[in-house]
Amino acid sequence: MKRILVPCDFSDPAVQAFKFAVELALKSRGEIYLLNVVEVPVMHETVLMPTLYFEQSLMNEMKEAAGKKFQKMKDKWAGEGVTVSTYVEFGSIITTIRQFIDEKKIDLVVMGTHGATGAREFLIGSNTEKIVRTSSVPVIAIKKSTKLSNIKSIVFPNDLSLENEHLTLKVKELQNFFKATLHIVYINSPAFFQRDVETKVKLKDFAKRFMLKDYTLNVFNDVDQENGVNNFTKEVKGDLIAMATHGRRGISHLVSGSIAEDVVNHVDCPIWTFKNDEED
Repeated sequence: MKRILVPCDFSDPAVQAFKFAVELALKSRGEIYLLNVVEVPVMHETVLMPTLYFEQSLMNEMKEAAGKKFQKMKDKWAGEGVTVSTYVEFGSIITTIRQFIDEKKIDLVVMGTHGATGAREFLIGSNTEKIVRTSSVPVIAIKKSTKLSNIKSIVFPNDLSLENEHLTLKVKELQNFFKATLHIVYINSPAFFQRDVETKVKLKDFAKRFMLKDYTLNVFNDVDQENGVNNFTKEVKGDLIAMATHGRRGISHLVSGSIAEDVVNHVDCPIWTFKNDEED
């Protein structure tokens, strides 16, 4: 967590993400990259309507306004001991953030989310959900004010596959960073049903295989995966959820969806997600 990107639209969730990132940077001795992306409308020239474009003066004004807001955030929340660099880019929000991650060698994104429900979720989802789906680095989604010191228990729902080594090692690093208890849980739903006696054996094998410490093993029954994760987290009073995302796009995303992305949209506690390429 040395190079932390915080995409910022100056909304309350974005501010909460920045505050959380500051605490992360202080603990990890990392640095923060604050990024404001301004989407530029693209219009094609026709006989009746000339091409519309942002004049340089207007772009400069927008950069200056964003710079002042950035400075207020830094003055109020960053303090001494944290390096914060600020950037204003013009373009597609998702594409720009993904390019920024690659160019600056970011290793963690901390992003505020408003969540998304109903028709809005089905049609466009949230920007955070899209970054979760496509980011090449872990993402922590923040919806409301969260103190680093309050994260004492991490919920880790998974399918108990022994092949998910990269994901599990990442989660172990996360647990060690927060010095938290890890709650490994298999969500037993009609679509992914298996007998508890079999699942408990797999849970023990999983913990032994990855030499886990300070953990609990759990089977939780619910109507589906998303509700299971949400309800289990409430039951154990989890402070953070750690999940893999499959990075599905297009038709496959609409048909199959992603449990991690759904949870990001609907759960209040912070969610750490990691694109598990081992399952692609």
